[in-house]
Amino acid sequence: MRRLLDEYLTETDVALTFRTRWSDEQFDTLAGHPDRKVRELAAQAVHATPEQRARLVEDPEPGVLRALAEGPSSFLMLTWTPQPTLPPWAYERLLERNPRLGLVMEDSPWVPGDLRARLRSAGSSPPPAPGSEQPLDRRQAEARVDADDEWTRVAAATDPRLPGDLVTRLAVDPSPAVRLAVSMRPELSEEHRAVIDYHIGRDDRIQPARWATDTRDSEVQRRCVRSAHIGLRRSVACNPHLSADHVAALAADDDFAVRLLLCEHHPDVPSDTVLTTYLEATTATRGRLLQHPSFQRFGLARLVDSPDPQARALAVLDPEATPSLIERLGTDPDPAVRQCVAGDPRLSPSRVLELFDDPETTGAAAANPHLPVPVMHGVLADAATLADEVIEGEPAVYLGQWPPDELPEEEGTPRQSRPR
Repeated sequence: MRRLLDEYLTETDVALTFRTRWSDEQFDTLAGHPDRKVRELAAQAVHATPEQRARLVEDPEPGVLRALAEGPSSFLMLTWTPQPTLPPWAYERLLERNPRLGLVMEDSPWVPGDLRARLRSAGSSPPPAPGSEQPLDRRQAEARVDADDEWTRVAAATDPRLPGDLVTRLAVDPSPAVRLAVSMRPELSEEHRAVIDYHIGRDDRIQPARWATDTRDSEVQRRCVRSAHIGLRRSVACNPHLSADHVAALAADDDFAVRLLLCEHHPDVPSDTVLTTYLEATTATRGRLLQHPSFQRFGLARLVDSPDPQARALAVLDPEATPSLIERLGTDPDPAVRQCVAGDPRLSPSRVLELFDDPETTGAAAANPHLPVPVMHGVLADAATLADEVIEGEPAVYLGQWPPDELPEEEGTPRQSRPR
């Protein structure tokens, strides 16, 4: 690991961020590294334990301390119930070393809520300025409604202060975005929404209605959950204050985006909904659903006979999947399934080497603990040797991987020991 850090940090930093298992010895390899960037990676490694991360609280570099205070990137945060990434004493020690880190901790979802509340009450950052909104000047309102800029009219359409006659005018605006914004105003009835010519497609991204995402009024929530307007159902699916009945109703919604947003914002969605939503999703963040609190890994082995390769690939996540089932997945006809299983320690060492020798699964098999250490060193040594070699105008090695059709045949070198 130290060699990877020293020679290929830019190629391995993402892998280090997402590494799922850290022994104390492995983490200490990062925490004691002379390069500050490596220690910052350690501070924000997603799956490091709080106790491991706490070994960095005495680091001399301010950037490392800030990384500890921030925690992993909020993009990586599982929005359901983020757990503290440091022990309580470590947060206190960071504040002792640099009180200004309290400003960072206030905005970090990984910091315990009671500590964030304490920091806010202590005045680490100024509270929001109180004050009610002034009534909208009629002339100003008409200027916004008649503006040539479409997004100025969209903003006007969402303004709760807009007079009713101007709302009616925007309801027939030539811009679909403006008409959609009007259709999601809170004071409209279902009948009024229905006569507005708006459209929301399955893959359309919309701006959720803030009043629907924030309301604690159960009757307002109920109207949104039962609304024929997809936009309101998508918006209320993001509301963290829903009752179990409302969650159950949205979990059965016909709109995929409603179910996806519900899964992303609620920890108590039915497990079957999380599974089917994952299999249906094509979004870049779909993998986060596999960490959902309701996602059930036990029993996924039943999917091994599914005609859907995405479903078969999930069978490897079952802790009770037998070695024979894992070996079967290692020979699946779909390369994506083989990639998912290639790093599993339940595979036989011989099968691991076969997958490592397959250009479609080499990278995934490289993570398997059964890969012989000499093979690992061979990859690094050969990648360094070939780093500057060019074949037909293209690099022979790109991030340590040869193009599959350019694998050299070195006499006396087992294919499994050569880099990909």
